[in-house]
Amino acid sequence: MTTANRTRIQPPTQPPTVSGLGVGRSAAVAPLVLVRSVPAIPPDAQRLRDPSDAPEALALARRALAEVAAELAERAVAAPGALADVLRSTSDMAADPELADRVRVLIEAGQGPAAAVDEAVAEIIALLTAAGGLFAERSTDLRSVRDHAVARILGLPAPGLPELREPSVVCAVDLSPADTASLDLTKVAALVTESGGPTGHTAVIARQLGIPCVVRASGATRIPEGTVVAVDAANGTVTADPDEALVDSLRARADRERALAEDTAPGATADGHPVALLANVGTVHDIEQLGPSAAEGVGLFRTEVLFLDAVQAPSREQQTPVYARALAAAKGARTVVRTLDAGADKPLAFAAQEHEENPALGVRGYRLVRTLPELLEEQLAALGEATRALPPGDRARVWAMAPMISTPDEARTFARLARAHGVETVGAMIEVPAAALRASSILAEVDFVSIGTNDLAQYTMATDRLSGELADLLDPWQPAVLDLVAATARAGTAARKPVGVCGESAADPLMALALAGMGVTSLSMSAPALPAVRHALRHHTLARCRAIAEAALSAPTAAQARRAALALADAEVAALLGLGG
Repeated sequence: MTTANRTRIQPPTQPPTVSGLGVGRSAAVAPLVLVRSVPAIPPDAQRLRDPSDAPEALALARRALAEVAAELAERAVAAPGALADVLRSTSDMAADPELADRVRVLIEAGQGPAAAVDEAVAEIIALLTAAGGLFAERSTDLRSVRDHAVARILGLPAPGLPELREPSVVCAVDLSPADTASLDLTKVAALVTESGGPTGHTAVIARQLGIPCVVRASGATRIPEGTVVAVDAANGTVTADPDEALVDSLRARADRERALAEDTAPGATADGHPVALLANVGTVHDIEQLGPSAAEGVGLFRTEVLFLDAVQAPSREQQTPVYARALAAAKGARTVVRTLDAGADKPLAFAAQEHEENPALGVRGYRLVRTLPELLEEQLAALGEATRALPPGDRARVWAMAPMISTPDEARTFARLARAHGVETVGAMIEVPAAALRASSILAEVDFVSIGTNDLAQYTMATDRLSGELADLLDPWQPAVLDLVAATARAGTAARKPVGVCGESAADPLMALALAGMGVTSLSMSAPALPAVRHALRHHTLARCRAIAEAALSAPTAAQARRAALALADAEVAALLGLGG
């Protein structure tokens, strides 16, 4: 936990608290700093004074967009992992010829350059919002392009943060990639936003870097700048002017959790039942950064992240050395490679589909074999070649799984293709309710399954997982979601085959106990979450985990399921990990 400048701390009997959705488990106490507001376009800049000014106005708008694109691309070079990917994608938005063409049409119709950029961006945002999923989430990124371009056109300071002079809690309605890139991360104690969601770019970056974060914290920007706040990601709270008792409790919890990181033994319950603890990664760099950490291997290698900038499909020759580096970095540990999960909320230029009314239910993940079969063929060939280059004893530790498998026939076809290319251990992701209901039949075709709880919740509850307004429906404790997870785990137990969970619910220590009790054999999560999950497992027997699972599965609501699980958890562990919220 980070603390800074506590001179403003006062002892109110009931400190004002804003609640939201916590990302991660850590906490921080520091002064709050607000992101500067976006520039307003003055009335006299809405229209051109004379039609003959159009060429100069167009040149000014194009120059502003080009400068924003170049600045974002430059920041991407020095940015870490996920942030670099987002910045490159946002730079591409600023340089998009379609945006420039919309601006040209509006300027030729008489609008001023700033107003033309503003309206052109608004038109594209409307299209993204209608498309839903990650397209809608990228609206924040495009607004950032608009804000920085308009500021340049008007000659105003760029929106965003002032220079941080001490560790601070950065607070905004939402944070764009440009905002995040401008942060001095050595002085960011925590991130707080009023909008966004647990899978948005702010949450992704906070999770990757282990920064305390609370999103959907309505009212947070009304806290006066400079106020000392306590951000508790584990409980999703932001408390203004925290009293000494709260500060001391967060510091004590942080000290205890730091000590947990020293334990890097394999994951297991108190009576020795193994539960492998693995890491979710998106790049080779992420694997290399794991080093001697608590991860026993990689439970989810998101290969689509490697090709976010690719305009053309990467060839076998281009992919093979990337996978070879990744497998070498894993040093013989289990590495579960997910084949391209493109489409819907993960658009890739070379895998784009014709306009789909509902992309989340369209051609995505494994379903790309219906329209672009060569993508999977080339990827598995490259992975197979990289696997064959390993020492014989390490080859079986390379696992490949397909996303968005819906039927046993799809699982069978994928397994045959992967094995034909030399991948010995083949699996399927369980993200679709149909797959969970037919898990036994799917496990008859593959060697393992991995449950993607984020998408499984989305499809089970018919709720966009990027919609913060519907976050309660996406609660991983929802009874219907738990039922499907438990059914899949039972199928794995009966087939004597591994069943993993690689959704973010695996990072919740309390949920981890329930999952182990259901029969889940491995849990994969962001690396910073591993110590707390390991500690929770190590202090509960398998029998206690099974009792927790049974209690959660018997509850009628998500809130009651969590309360039932918490009631059976070890009280000292719950207190140490802050599980009572």
